[in-house]
Amino acid sequence: MNSPAEGKGDGIRLTEEEKARQAKRNRAIALAIAGLCLLFYVITVFKMGSAILNRPL
Repeated sequence: MNSPAEGKGDGIRLTEEEKARQAKRNRAIALAIAGLCLLFYVITVFKMGSAILNRPL
């Protein structure tokens, strides 16, 4: 029996349209993750407030 782990099968072949959709979806996911990271950073900075400027160097 040919299992995918053996590497004997051809696998799934994507059409150009499917590849384009996948790339577009990947970009959207990357932007969403980057947006969440930025949001968490901004929230963290605002929660610290002005006290972050009044610390000893």
